[in-house]
Amino acid sequence: MQRLALLIGLLAPLAVAVALALALQAREGDGGAPIRTTISDAGAPPLAAPQPVNGPHYPPVHFRASKAVGLPHAGRLIRATRLPARGRGFTTWDPITRDSPSRGWRRNGTDTLVGMVVRVARRYRAAEPRELPMLVGDLSRPRGGNFGPQYGFIGHSTHQNGRDVDVYYPRRDGRPGVPKTPAQVNHRLAQRLVDLFVAAGAETVLVGPNVSLKGPPGVVKRYPNHDNHLHVRIADPD
Repeated sequence: MQRLALLIGLLAPLAVAVALALALQAREGDGGAPIRTTISDAGAPPLAAPQPVNGPHYPPVHFRASKAVGLPHAGRLIRATRLPARGRGFTTWDPITRDSPSRGWRRNGTDTLVGMVVRVARRYRAAEPRELPMLVGDLSRPRGGNFGPQYGFIGHSTHQNGRDVDVYYPRRDGRPGVPKTPAQVNHRLAQRLVDLFVAAGAETVLVGPNVSLKGPPGVVKRYPNHDNHLHVRIADPD
């Protein structure tokens, strides 16, 4: 009996930890069962260095055979894939609370978009290992649809079907957070991000008219209100 009591005492904390982990996963998700949980690094350059054994643990991405319906400005999202709050080479930023990480309901997209963000973040880290992680803003809501001013500040006229993501330019002073003016933008690192998203297959990359970023005509376009972030759109996966 004493051995049994001792065994129960040892297993009880483990059971509690597992239950808490499952509860956290359920709260973060949107009720759908994941289909696969890995990302291929085929074609990606090697990382600068492996994570140490006792280093940060980043959650996997649960791809869910998502589907973009309609248009970026009039659409919805089925079986959204949620970008984790943080990952290797990136962290998220909530433009309303002005804090990191972003709230989960603001970072949902198609499998293709989320996979692109993760891969570009890894490549950015490999190319710029001494810089801060890539700062990712809004994607779409869990089921897509309107993402207007009622969700904070001026909202988005697009970001409705999981094909759009905002990525903030790195700051010239090397500090974390969002640049407040074009003069605070690190032009070299911002151009690096533009180049990486273009190389990854972005359909459109919107950049600010005052940050002098360049790219292939028809893909990289200047657009108002984008002097502190670039807006990436992928082609319709279907």
